[in-house]
Amino acid sequence: MNLYFLVEGKRTEKKVYPKWLEILVPELQKVTDYQAISTNNYYVFSGNGFPSLLKHLQKSVEDINETGNYDYLVICLDADEQSIENCRKEILDFMNQENISLNPKTKFEIIVQNKCLETWFLGNAKIFKNNPENENLKKHIDFYNVQKNDPELMGKPADFEGSPSIFHAAYLQEIFAERKMSYSKKNLHEVIEPYFLQELIKRNQKTGHIESFKYFIDFCAEIRKQIIIS
Repeated sequence: MNLYFLVEGKRTEKKVYPKWLEILVPELQKVTDYQAISTNNYYVFSGNGFPSLLKHLQKSVEDINETGNYDYLVICLDADEQSIENCRKEILDFMNQENISLNPKTKFEIIVQNKCLETWFLGNAKIFKNNPENENLKKHIDFYNVQKNDPELMGKPADFEGSPSIFHAAYLQEIFAERKMSYSKKNLHEVIEPYFLQELIKRNQKTGHIESFKYFIDFCAEIRKQIIIS
């Protein structure tokens, strides 16, 4: 079982997904060269944002078709202000328009982070402090309480100038700051720890929240099942 991951982010996804795969599919080993795969390997390449990711998609498909030894091409990207369905459609429409044809032996999977990867991180109820002192955090909670409500359903305040994804990341930073910790795309700290992933899984199992995260978890479970029975 070999997988090629084309991720949107330059930093976060390239660090988070390998850490999560170590836990969810420990049989997989990462390679740093797409040509170096043998058995049960995966390769991660960054599309450096969107729509830059689309430009890299054709090259990724060419790499996969050239090797002929990948079972999956997996694209991971943010939905931000779009729906999950529209994100997937945009990828598929682009492939059709550009006549990008993937080796029929390679399955294609699109993982949409709704609204972004930080939205999933907001699902960790344990890191949330019920009575914060931080005024910015209090305002965010008044707008939308991510401990009680599904983070994926949160938009942004009307007076917030950035995108929903930027607001979600800012909300997460305030939650960490309240705990005297920090979060940034360069310094992920707690979010790549095994306990953090387990808290997200618990949140979904208990509430049904962060459903797009569950899509990724289910995909990993299916990959591991295929490896074990092969």
